[in-house]
Amino acid sequence: MRLIIPDNYKNLLGGIENTEKAIKAVKDMFQNNLSAQLSLLRVTAPMTVLSGTGINDDLNGVERPVRFPVKELGDRSAEVVHSLAKWKRMKLAEMKVAPGRGIYTDMNALRPDEELDNIHSIYVDQWDWERVITDADRNTEFLYKIVRRIYEAIKVTENKLFVEFPQIEPQLPDDIFFISSQELLDRYPGLNAKEREDEITRLHGAVFVTGIGAPLSDGLPHDGRAADYDDWALNGDLLVWNPVLGHSFELSSMGIRVNAESLQRQLEAKGELHKKDLLYHKALLEGRLPQTIGGGIGQSRLCMFLLRKAHIGEIQSSIWPDEMRQACFNAGIILV
Repeated sequence: MRLIIPDNYKNLLGGIENTEKAIKAVKDMFQNNLSAQLSLLRVTAPMTVLSGTGINDDLNGVERPVRFPVKELGDRSAEVVHSLAKWKRMKLAEMKVAPGRGIYTDMNALRPDEELDNIHSIYVDQWDWERVITDADRNTEFLYKIVRRIYEAIKVTENKLFVEFPQIEPQLPDDIFFISSQELLDRYPGLNAKEREDEITRLHGAVFVTGIGAPLSDGLPHDGRAADYDDWALNGDLLVWNPVLGHSFELSSMGIRVNAESLQRQLEAKGELHKKDLLYHKALLEGRLPQTIGGGIGQSRLCMFLLRKAHIGEIQSSIWPDEMRQACFNAGIILV
């Protein structure tokens, strides 16, 4: 069992009622801030997609989706989404959204292969967002601009939360620090990827690590990333320092999405060229999908961080091993 029990943990919000009020406040405020920062329209999203279309995300390529037959479709298989990275891009094409505007949605996923701990649950809830860009926007400067807007939405939410719940004091730095995964490896060559994230985030408070998915100079990627949604040269993870857990804390994974060229290159690198014939991939290679930037921002993750909680199970209702639930209870960490 992987579990961090913080020393002398204290629930700053007291009872469950205050926590539930604060969760709603965070979710209401942040999605409004995010929509304003990125010019996003909220849309309704599916919980399931048909198998064999390439629309569902592979994440690291090893996670099993929850799959089931659909009677009215002749028992054709459907599966619960892992995330909506590809679906959003197809939705933007359907809606004919212009560059500079986009969509966001409440994404609810099941990932039964997750290793459960303080921050990982089999239930994943996030704001999935996607915005149309131009070919000229496919560069790191544009990526950084969007990251700064998202970070500003988080900071504004933290400051507004302090007005309603003054026991939760703002802690985020004014600015976010940018570093590539290769630069991070060069700086801390004796540490693994997570330890490198801890060191840089402890130092700067808020960090965006770029270049996730491609092998680095040590032959290993900084972290796993599917070949068919982010461009590995133009993506990254948004991390903040979590003082409750004493570690870096990922709030968002995002990036400029693959175009036909980078899709071909990344599929080849992962030995997945067979996917070129799937519905989504064919549409992209044939130029029928817009160029986009997008990502996911964890809803329970953001609430957990801003409300200074020790376990994601204090925010969301999910399934936990009995020994984890008991260990948390003994430490005053009440899982809902």
